[in-house]
Amino acid sequence: MRPFLPLTLLLAGLSLGAGTATLAQGTGGAQPPLRTAVDGTFAPHAFPKLDGGVQGFNVDLFQEVARRMGRDVTIDSASFSGLVPALNAGRYDFLAAPVTVTKERAEALLFTEGYLYTAFQFGIRRGNAPITSLDDLRGKVIAVNKGSAYDAWAQANAQRLGFTYQTFDTNPDAVQAVVANRAYAVLAGNTVVRYAAQQVRLLVPDFTIRETRAHWAAPFRKDNVELRNAVERVLECMKKDGSLAALSEKWFGTKPAADDAENVAFPGYGVPDLPGYDPTPHEVTCG
Repeated sequence: MRPFLPLTLLLAGLSLGAGTATLAQGTGGAQPPLRTAVDGTFAPHAFPKLDGGVQGFNVDLFQEVARRMGRDVTIDSASFSGLVPALNAGRYDFLAAPVTVTKERAEALLFTEGYLYTAFQFGIRRGNAPITSLDDLRGKVIAVNKGSAYDAWAQANAQRLGFTYQTFDTNPDAVQAVVANRAYAVLAGNTVVRYAAQQVRLLVPDFTIRETRAHWAAPFRKDNVELRNAVERVLECMKKDGSLAALSEKWFGTKPAADDAENVAFPGYGVPDLPGYDPTPHEVTCG
Protein backbone atom coordinates (compact mmCIF):
# COMPACT_ATOMS: atom_id res chain seq x y z
CA MET A 1 0.00 0.00 0.00
CA ARG A 2 1.41 3.34 -1.00
CA PRO A 3 1.30 6.03 1.71
CA PHE A 4 -1.74 8.26 1.65
CA LEU A 5 0.51 11.33 1.73
CA PRO A 6 -1.09 13.99 -0.48
CA LEU A 7 -4.52 13.92 1.22
CA THR A 8 -3.04 13.56 4.69
CA LEU A 9 -0.62 16.42 4.10
CA LEU A 10 -3.43 18.48 2.75
CA LEU A 11 -5.68 17.98 5.74
CA ALA A 12 -3.02 18.16 8.42
CA GLY A 13 -1.10 21.14 7.07
CA LEU A 14 -3.53 23.49 5.37
CA SER A 15 -1.27 26.47 5.99
CA LEU A 16 1.11 25.20 3.31
CA GLY A 17 -1.40 26.20 0.62
CA ALA A 18 -2.83 29.38 2.11
CA GLY A 19 -2.01 32.63 0.39
CA THR A 20 0.34 31.12 -2.17
CA ALA A 21 0.30 32.03 -5.84
CA THR A 22 1.51 30.12 -8.84
CA LEU A 23 2.56 31.98 -11.99
CA ALA A 24 2.43 30.11 -15.28
CA GLN A 25 4.00 31.60 -18.34
CA GLY A 26 2.13 31.82 -21.63
CA THR A 27 3.64 33.29 -24.75
CA GLY A 28 3.98 36.79 -23.35
CA GLY A 29 2.26 39.65 -25.15
CA ALA A 30 0.77 42.90 -23.98
CA GLN A 31 -2.19 41.45 -22.10
CA PRO A 32 -1.95 41.27 -18.30
CA PRO A 33 -1.89 37.85 -16.63
CA LEU A 34 -5.19 36.13 -16.06
CA ARG A 35 -6.04 36.14 -12.35
CA THR A 36 -7.66 33.09 -10.86
CA ALA A 37 -7.77 31.00 -7.69
CA VAL A 38 -8.31 27.52 -6.31
CA ASP A 39 -9.17 26.00 -2.96
CA GLY A 40 -5.68 24.75 -2.12
CA THR A 41 -7.06 22.13 0.30
CA PHE A 42 -8.92 19.95 -2.20
CA ALA A 43 -6.78 17.09 -3.49
CA PRO A 44 -6.43 16.04 -6.23
CA HIS A 45 -7.81 19.24 -7.76
CA ALA A 46 -5.47 21.58 -5.89
CA PHE A 47 -3.25 20.85 -2.90
CA PRO A 48 0.12 21.96 -1.49
CA LYS A 49 3.44 21.01 -3.02
CA LEU A 50 6.22 20.17 -0.58
CA ASP A 51 8.42 22.86 -2.11
CA GLY A 52 5.69 25.52 -2.01
CA GLY A 53 2.79 26.51 -4.24
CA VAL A 54 -0.06 24.26 -5.33
CA GLN A 55 -0.48 21.36 -7.70
CA GLY A 56 -3.37 19.32 -9.00
CA PHE A 57 -5.75 18.69 -11.88
CA ASN A 58 -7.28 22.16 -11.89
CA VAL A 59 -3.88 23.85 -11.64
CA ASP A 60 -2.61 21.91 -14.66
CA LEU A 61 -5.86 22.47 -16.56
CA PHE A 62 -5.98 26.23 -16.31
CA GLN A 63 -2.26 26.70 -16.77
CA GLU A 64 -2.72 24.92 -20.09
CA VAL A 65 -5.82 26.98 -20.94
CA ALA A 66 -3.84 30.19 -20.34
CA ARG A 67 -0.90 28.90 -22.37
CA ARG A 68 -3.15 28.18 -25.34
CA MET A 69 -4.63 31.67 -25.04
CA GLY A 70 -1.14 33.17 -25.08
CA ARG A 71 -1.64 34.56 -21.58
CA ASP A 72 0.26 34.31 -18.32
CA VAL A 73 -1.82 33.29 -15.32
CA THR A 74 -1.57 33.72 -11.55
CA ILE A 75 -3.29 31.04 -9.47
CA ASP A 76 -3.92 31.96 -5.84
CA SER A 77 -4.69 29.42 -3.15
CA ALA A 78 -7.49 30.52 -0.83
CA SER A 79 -10.42 29.24 1.21
CA PHE A 80 -13.29 28.10 -1.01
CA SER A 81 -15.81 30.16 0.96
CA GLY A 82 -14.03 33.37 -0.04
CA LEU A 83 -13.54 32.64 -3.74
CA VAL A 84 -16.90 33.79 -5.15
CA PRO A 85 -16.94 37.05 -3.14
CA ALA A 86 -13.39 37.76 -4.38
CA LEU A 87 -14.47 37.05 -7.95
CA ASN A 88 -17.44 39.40 -7.66
CA ALA A 89 -15.20 42.07 -6.11
CA GLY A 90 -12.96 41.97 -9.20
CA ARG A 91 -9.94 40.34 -7.60
CA TYR A 92 -10.12 37.41 -10.03
CA ASP A 93 -11.11 37.10 -13.69
CA PHE A 94 -12.56 33.64 -13.11
CA LEU A 95 -12.21 30.73 -10.69
CA ALA A 96 -10.07 27.71 -11.51
CA ALA A 97 -11.48 25.83 -8.51
CA PRO A 98 -14.09 23.23 -9.49
CA VAL A 99 -17.52 24.73 -8.84
CA THR A 100 -20.71 22.67 -9.12
CA VAL A 101 -23.15 24.41 -11.46
CA THR A 102 -26.59 24.76 -9.88
CA LYS A 103 -29.55 26.88 -10.99
CA GLU A 104 -28.99 29.26 -8.07
CA ARG A 105 -25.30 29.72 -8.85
CA ALA A 106 -25.98 30.10 -12.58
CA GLU A 107 -28.40 32.92 -11.83
CA ALA A 108 -25.60 34.87 -10.12
CA LEU A 109 -22.54 33.81 -12.13
CA LEU A 110 -21.61 33.01 -15.73
CA PHE A 111 -20.25 29.49 -16.29
CA THR A 112 -18.33 27.70 -19.00
CA GLU A 113 -19.60 24.31 -20.07
CA GLY A 114 -18.63 21.49 -17.74
CA TYR A 115 -15.12 20.09 -18.01
CA LEU A 116 -15.83 17.31 -15.49
CA TYR A 117 -18.89 15.61 -14.07
CA THR A 118 -19.07 15.50 -10.30
CA ALA A 119 -21.14 12.78 -8.63
CA PHE A 120 -21.43 10.91 -5.34
CA GLN A 121 -19.47 7.64 -5.48
CA PHE A 122 -18.79 4.75 -3.12
CA GLY A 123 -15.36 3.20 -2.59
CA ILE A 124 -15.13 -0.35 -1.23
CA ARG A 125 -12.37 -2.67 0.01
CA ARG A 126 -10.75 -4.70 -2.75
CA GLY A 127 -12.25 -8.20 -2.80
CA ASN A 128 -15.63 -7.21 -1.35
CA ALA A 129 -18.79 -7.69 -3.40
CA PRO A 130 -19.55 -4.60 -5.48
CA ILE A 131 -22.54 -2.36 -4.83
CA THR A 132 -24.85 -2.70 -7.83
CA SER A 133 -27.72 -0.53 -6.55
CA LEU A 134 -28.64 1.46 -3.46
CA ASP A 135 -30.62 -1.57 -2.27
CA ASP A 136 -27.28 -3.30 -1.65
CA LEU A 137 -26.55 -0.83 1.17
CA ARG A 138 -29.09 -2.51 3.47
CA GLY A 139 -27.38 -3.76 6.63
CA LYS A 140 -24.05 -2.19 5.76
CA VAL A 141 -21.97 0.55 7.40
CA ILE A 142 -21.05 3.59 5.31
CA ALA A 143 -18.18 5.96 6.20
CA VAL A 144 -18.47 9.67 5.40
CA ASN A 145 -16.55 12.89 6.04
CA LYS A 146 -18.29 14.73 8.87
CA GLY A 147 -20.23 17.82 7.82
CA SER A 148 -19.91 17.11 4.09
CA ALA A 149 -22.65 16.80 1.49
CA TYR A 150 -22.10 13.04 1.71
CA ASP A 151 -22.76 13.13 5.46
CA ALA A 152 -26.02 14.97 4.72
CA TRP A 153 -27.00 12.36 2.11
CA ALA A 154 -26.29 9.54 4.58
CA GLN A 155 -28.39 11.20 7.27
CA ALA A 156 -31.28 11.70 4.85
CA ASN A 157 -31.25 8.17 3.43
CA ALA A 158 -29.98 5.81 6.16
CA GLN A 159 -33.40 4.84 7.53
CA ARG A 160 -35.05 4.52 4.12
CA LEU A 161 -32.28 2.35 2.67
CA GLY A 162 -31.52 0.43 5.87
CA PHE A 163 -27.83 1.24 6.36
CA THR A 164 -25.93 2.80 9.23
CA TYR A 165 -23.17 5.36 8.85
CA GLN A 166 -20.08 6.56 10.69
CA THR A 167 -18.68 10.08 10.44
CA PHE A 168 -14.98 10.94 10.39
CA ASP A 169 -13.13 14.24 10.66
CA THR A 170 -11.28 13.65 7.40
CA ASN A 171 -11.90 11.68 4.24
CA PRO A 172 -8.62 9.71 4.67
CA ASP A 173 -9.93 8.52 8.05
CA ALA A 174 -13.15 7.38 6.36
CA VAL A 175 -11.10 5.52 3.74
CA GLN A 176 -9.04 3.82 6.43
CA ALA A 177 -12.24 2.61 8.11
CA VAL A 178 -13.09 0.77 4.89
CA VAL A 179 -9.59 -0.66 4.49
CA ALA A 180 -9.71 -1.90 8.11
CA ASN A 181 -13.17 -3.47 7.55
CA ARG A 182 -14.83 -1.17 10.09
CA ALA A 183 -17.10 0.11 7.31
CA TYR A 184 -18.20 -1.48 4.06
CA ALA A 185 -17.88 1.62 1.88
CA VAL A 186 -16.83 5.25 1.91
CA LEU A 187 -19.04 7.81 0.18
CA ALA A 188 -17.38 10.87 -1.33
CA GLY A 189 -17.01 12.74 -4.61
CA ASN A 190 -16.10 10.63 -7.64
CA THR A 191 -12.77 12.34 -8.33
CA VAL A 192 -11.73 12.13 -4.67
CA VAL A 193 -12.63 8.42 -4.49
CA ARG A 194 -10.70 7.70 -7.69
CA TYR A 195 -7.68 9.62 -6.43
CA ALA A 196 -7.80 7.90 -3.04
CA ALA A 197 -7.84 4.54 -4.82
CA GLN A 198 -4.55 5.49 -6.51
CA GLN A 199 -2.99 6.13 -3.10
CA VAL A 200 -4.54 3.20 -1.21
CA ARG A 201 -4.51 0.08 -3.37
CA LEU A 202 -6.97 -1.77 -1.13
CA LEU A 203 -9.65 0.79 -2.05
CA VAL A 204 -11.69 0.30 -5.24
CA PRO A 205 -14.01 2.91 -6.82
CA ASP A 206 -17.50 1.43 -6.95
CA PHE A 207 -21.14 2.43 -7.46
CA THR A 208 -21.94 6.00 -8.52
CA ILE A 209 -25.24 7.64 -7.59
CA ARG A 210 -26.14 8.76 -11.10
CA GLU A 211 -28.83 11.25 -10.12
CA THR A 212 -26.27 13.33 -8.21
CA ARG A 213 -24.26 14.02 -11.39
CA ALA A 214 -23.65 17.68 -12.19
CA HIS A 215 -21.26 19.84 -14.19
CA TRP A 216 -18.05 21.16 -12.68
CA ALA A 217 -17.27 24.35 -14.56
CA ALA A 218 -15.38 27.66 -14.33
CA PRO A 219 -17.41 30.68 -13.11
CA PHE A 220 -17.03 34.27 -14.32
CA ARG A 221 -18.79 37.50 -13.47
CA LYS A 222 -21.99 38.09 -15.44
CA ASP A 223 -20.40 40.99 -17.36
CA ASN A 224 -17.43 38.93 -18.59
CA VAL A 225 -19.06 37.08 -21.49
CA GLU A 226 -16.15 37.54 -23.89
CA LEU A 227 -13.60 35.93 -21.57
CA ARG A 228 -16.00 33.12 -20.61
CA ASN A 229 -16.49 32.31 -24.28
CA ALA A 230 -12.74 32.46 -25.00
CA VAL A 231 -11.93 30.05 -22.15
CA GLU A 232 -14.74 27.72 -23.21
CA ARG A 233 -13.40 27.53 -26.76
CA VAL A 234 -10.02 26.41 -25.40
CA LEU A 235 -11.71 23.79 -23.20
CA GLU A 236 -13.54 22.50 -26.27
CA CYS A 237 -10.25 22.21 -28.18
CA MET A 238 -8.75 20.27 -25.26
CA LYS A 239 -11.72 17.92 -25.37
CA LYS A 240 -11.41 17.44 -29.12
CA ASP A 241 -7.67 16.70 -29.09
CA GLY A 242 -7.90 14.39 -26.07
CA SER A 243 -5.64 16.44 -23.80
CA LEU A 244 -8.36 17.11 -21.21
CA ALA A 245 -9.17 13.40 -20.98
CA ALA A 246 -5.46 12.60 -20.66
CA LEU A 247 -5.12 15.11 -17.82
CA SER A 248 -8.13 13.54 -16.10
CA GLU A 249 -6.65 10.06 -16.41
CA LYS A 250 -3.31 11.30 -15.03
CA TRP A 251 -4.84 12.74 -11.86
CA PHE A 252 -7.83 10.45 -11.27
CA GLY A 253 -6.44 7.13 -12.53
CA THR A 254 -9.36 6.23 -14.84
CA LYS A 255 -9.80 6.81 -18.56
CA PRO A 256 -12.92 8.96 -19.09
CA ALA A 257 -15.77 7.36 -21.02
CA ALA A 258 -16.75 8.73 -24.41
CA ASP A 259 -19.81 10.43 -22.90
CA ASP A 260 -18.00 11.94 -19.91
CA ALA A 261 -17.66 15.71 -19.83
CA GLU A 262 -13.90 15.51 -20.53
CA ASN A 263 -14.76 14.23 -24.04
CA VAL A 264 -18.00 16.08 -24.84
CA ALA A 265 -17.99 19.55 -26.42
CA PHE A 266 -21.46 20.81 -25.53
CA PRO A 267 -23.36 23.03 -28.01
CA GLY A 268 -23.43 26.76 -27.38
CA TYR A 269 -21.71 28.42 -24.42
CA GLY A 270 -22.30 27.45 -20.81
CA VAL A 271 -24.25 24.58 -19.28
CA PRO A 272 -27.33 23.65 -21.34
CA ASP A 273 -30.74 24.34 -19.76
CA LEU A 274 -29.38 26.55 -16.98
CA PRO A 275 -29.33 30.36 -16.63
CA GLY A 276 -26.53 32.04 -18.56
CA TYR A 277 -26.53 29.41 -21.30
CA ASP A 278 -26.11 30.79 -24.83
CA PRO A 279 -27.33 28.21 -27.40
CA THR A 280 -25.90 30.12 -30.37
CA PRO A 281 -23.86 27.65 -32.47
CA HIS A 282 -20.18 28.45 -32.89
CA GLU A 283 -17.24 26.96 -34.70
CA VAL A 284 -14.01 26.43 -32.82
CA THR A 285 -10.67 26.70 -34.60
CA CYS A 286 -8.01 24.74 -32.74
CA GLY A 287 -4.35 25.36 -33.39
